[in-house]
Amino acid sequence: MQGKVVLITGGAKRVGAAICRKLHARGANLIVHYRSSLEEALQLQTELNQIRSDSVALVQADLLDIMLLPDLIDKAAKRFGKLDVLINNASSFFSTPLGNCTLEAWDDLVGSNLKAPLFLAQAAAPYLQQQQGCIVNIVDIHAERPLKNYVIYNAAKGGLASLTKSLAQELAPEIRVNGVSPGPILWPEDSEWTDGAARQQIIHGTLLKRTGDPDDIARTVLFLIADAPYITGQIIAVDGGRSINL
Repeated sequence: MQGKVVLITGGAKRVGAAICRKLHARGANLIVHYRSSLEEALQLQTELNQIRSDSVALVQADLLDIMLLPDLIDKAAKRFGKLDVLINNASSFFSTPLGNCTLEAWDDLVGSNLKAPLFLAQAAAPYLQQQQGCIVNIVDIHAERPLKNYVIYNAAKGGLASLTKSLAQELAPEIRVNGVSPGPILWPEDSEWTDGAARQQIIHGTLLKRTGDPDDIARTVLFLIADAPYITGQIIAVDGGRSINL
């Protein structure tokens, strides 16, 4: 990872920040994308630049505006002179029960979880090809095991899982493309997820009977970037076994 340049979307907080810290500790230079989390992004940048000067840059963009994405990629590649890795981590997440699905919700959820990763990958491909680089998409176990009342989100993540495999075919042999599917790692910030009984039911559904940690995702992303040269087109579930515990 020493000297590799990594662009991560939605990298300012939660799992994205954990991935940033893990890759930075291994020597990567980072371009951290954020949409509205400026305060968190600045704090993370300051923290990591104090460890290694001028190793973390920030870029702001609304990923729903597809016209901005080629420029975002160009700026990221020019900041450190190259681009080795694209991590599609940014994601919208909110419920859309059938009967309450709207075009606005569709545009938001599909836009952040599927549309933006496709067009970012398309724009980044020429840079990644030069470096024999890779793409890591943060998918979700609900791509295969739908979460009730989250119809559009499930469909968007299902599309991202398929996109991961499609891009692996399209971009081989120069660029590897893989995914990581988190299970119960961090609870969503929505108020509906504060129910302790509901959380315990989800935890009970894992084989390991506990929640994971953001660092579990970060370690898996690091593995796919740095230690998996013969792996492409794969999606690794990091979920304590929940996805197979039917």
